[in-house]
Amino acid sequence: MRDPIAALVKQEGWRAEGAAARVHYEGGNDRYAVEFYAETARVLYWAVPTDDDEGGTAAPVPRDGVPDPLRRRVREDLDEAGIDTDVERREL
Repeated sequence: MRDPIAALVKQEGWRAEGAAARVHYEGGNDRYAVEFYAETARVLYWAVPTDDDEGGTAAPVPRDGVPDPLRRRVREDLDEAGIDTDVERREL
């Protein structure tokens, strides 16, 4: 496991998946998956279908479509893991 991934999985909810770390968040009627890729130092946000939308598919979400509290939480987790928080702001 890569060092940034190992550090990030120590944060609440994060788990390692190969070259990435992933966490799921729910708020209101929204559900998100957040992925951090160590090799490219990028964070991706995905809208995940809710239980009411069983036939739905996960879809990427642009940064401006992600609630600010979630983005702050991700930056806090990155910071706690010793990862430069600017990676959360990088566009693909």
